[in-house]
Amino acid sequence: MTMLDNRTAPPPPSPWPAGYPEGYAVVDVETTGLGKDDRIVSAAVYRLDARGEVQDHWYSPVNPQRDPGPVWIHGLTRAMLADAPLFPEIAGELAERLAGRVLVAHNAVFDWSMLAREYARARSAAPVDHRLCTIVLAKELRLPLANHKLESLAAHYGVVQQRAHHALDDARVLAEAFRPSLHLAAAAELPLPLHTCRPLTEWVDSAVPAPRYGALYGSGPRSGWRPARRRPACPYPNPGRLAPDGPLVQGMRVAFSGDTGIDRELLEDRATDAGLHVASSVSRLTSVLVANDPDSPTGKAVKARAYGTPVIGEREFTELLKAVTPASGVHG
Repeated sequence: MTMLDNRTAPPPPSPWPAGYPEGYAVVDVETTGLGKDDRIVSAAVYRLDARGEVQDHWYSPVNPQRDPGPVWIHGLTRAMLADAPLFPEIAGELAERLAGRVLVAHNAVFDWSMLAREYARARSAAPVDHRLCTIVLAKELRLPLANHKLESLAAHYGVVQQRAHHALDDARVLAEAFRPSLHLAAAAELPLPLHTCRPLTEWVDSAVPAPRYGALYGSGPRSGWRPARRRPACPYPNPGRLAPDGPLVQGMRVAFSGDTGIDRELLEDRATDAGLHVASSVSRLTSVLVANDPDSPTGKAVKARAYGTPVIGEREFTELLKAVTPASGVHG
């Protein structure tokens, strides 16, 4: 097979590969956190045609009806969101932009899960049948990226970020980076890594938990909002320790030490959802230890350092969770 120049997309082949989608909705959402009961605080969509050309774009802030969470990441304060529409008020307009298109996102399982839960809370469903993860596509194209962060993919194609973690700019950046990736895949007649989207129903027949994020982000006492439960076994093999500046990979064994700013179970839920193995203790098999203070002398931290296991902060961990690399052969 002829090697392709991954930096310059070739002219679209003619005919375009049969079976490729007729259109795409490049999506980015910013949220109050990473757990199952977190809420969207802003959403953006760039609609693309069959060959990745931009047709239009849309953006809206969303009032999450709770503390907005990590303002240091998305920049949206409670005051800024006070007059923003609630998700049910934008659900129809957003659905029009998703309908009949493949949802494209960077770590698509996260954006899809957040959207699906918001639609379930609104007693509706997002009109999306398939999603495409640009992390998986970059892997299948064998792009020479240092890591799988959006900024690395953008830099590879010379796309300039203007406001990182602003939903509209992140969606724009991803749309501009997705187009040449799409053309590279088409030129190589590579089947696109499409993954079926199934509506979530967990919120339809149960009450939405009460807002509680003032406590979780350090402005009040912690609350035990649900009992501990047994977690399912991780279905992926352990790929080893977290590499310096490397991504989290499905199957990695993650342990937590000490108090965390975000509720511990929320972090563990998000790690489990991303395909990581949440462990209660540190061993030679532990891939990474997460601590609110990485320099703390806790027993787990001391043991991790003795094993050569990296110890990272909570904020770094939540950033890495946004772009977990799928296990070999797994589509996101």
